[in-house]
Amino acid sequence: MQRRHDLDRVRVFAFCLLVLYHVGMYYVSWDWHVKSPAAGTAPEPFMLLTSPWRMSLLFLVSGVATAFMLRAADGGFLRRRSRQLLLPLLFGMFVVVPPQAYLQVVEQLPGGYSGGWLDFYGKYLTAFHGFCGSDGECLDLPTWNHLWFLPYLWCYTLLAWLLWRLPSPVLERLRSGAGRLLQGWGALLLPALLLAVARLLLVARFEQTHGLVDDWYNHAQYACVFLAGFLVAFNEGFWLSLQRLRWPALLLAAASYALLIHVWYFSGYDDARPPPQALRLWLRAAWALDQWCAIAALLGFAYRWRDIDSPLLRCLGPAVFPLYILHQTVIVVLAHALKPLRIPAPAEAVLLVVATFALCLGAYAVIRRIGWLRPLFGLKPRASALPVQGLADPRP
Repeated sequence: MQRRHDLDRVRVFAFCLLVLYHVGMYYVSWDWHVKSPAAGTAPEPFMLLTSPWRMSLLFLVSGVATAFMLRAADGGFLRRRSRQLLLPLLFGMFVVVPPQAYLQVVEQLPGGYSGGWLDFYGKYLTAFHGFCGSDGECLDLPTWNHLWFLPYLWCYTLLAWLLWRLPSPVLERLRSGAGRLLQGWGALLLPALLLAVARLLLVARFEQTHGLVDDWYNHAQYACVFLAGFLVAFNEGFWLSLQRLRWPALLLAAASYALLIHVWYFSGYDDARPPPQALRLWLRAAWALDQWCAIAALLGFAYRWRDIDSPLLRCLGPAVFPLYILHQTVIVVLAHALKPLRIPAPAEAVLLVVATFALCLGAYAVIRRIGWLRPLFGLKPRASALPVQGLADPRP
């Protein structure tokens, strides 16, 4: 099996977008753990460049990578994969994530918070439910915050593992059927149609909670793209179709994005004057079209470099998962620490981005050299840390 260097590149690119997006969350009007005094709506159209498709891209690549790993597995796949995903999740929830929740309480609790870190951490460990905002919403503790991707990915991996254990003729019919449907323009339009149906039917009924058990719209979209990646991982026709249609996909994604920001930010609609229901439905369809066509364009352009490796890619690929675990806590802590300096927002944002990458890469350089730390950040034990033939690990 040839290593898919194009998807290695996509993973690294998607993580870079994740850092930029979470730095941006500090400056927009949307709810987040800490907020800049300069937060407003001006950066939001730029945030919407990636909002529809950023996480769906990661789940699709994860589905492809899961198929490669199952094909190469010699037994014990589910045990190893559970350790790679769930151990970092538990470590992250009780070590990495708590500073985010603490600073959220410090900055947003009505009347302020007089307790220190140790007092808060004791409450965190005992699932304290008394940190409530003025709207009556209370902070759920303990929490996985940005690490929600891991339990979702584990559940979808379990589903893929069960499909893989089907009789070979049944699984092959599933894969060949998906391959026939997702070729030519079907590779571009059918997933967009499925995502549009999910959004039209579910997004208004189910709030996006990232809570796993009640997050039905997110499951509909993310499980869909994960399974699509899993089923067409070895289908060359699908990947060649995306390569041929990369420019139409890019144009459709750009047109959908232009419609979304025009209506939401330049047409005078807001919470007090919402758009008509018919227009809302068209916007949901446009969101889904943007969601898939942006992914299709990115994969189509990247596929041209599927056989091209580089030293930088070999260096950054293994760093992605530890950086994913660390990056949001680093951003939240840095943003809170820089706030008293009153740095102008553009300069502060650049500083946050650069410092986050620098600190996370520095931490990775340490983590990769310490045997007992490696599994806590999703890295293989040192004895088995050599790259395997196939696809890179699918984590963001």
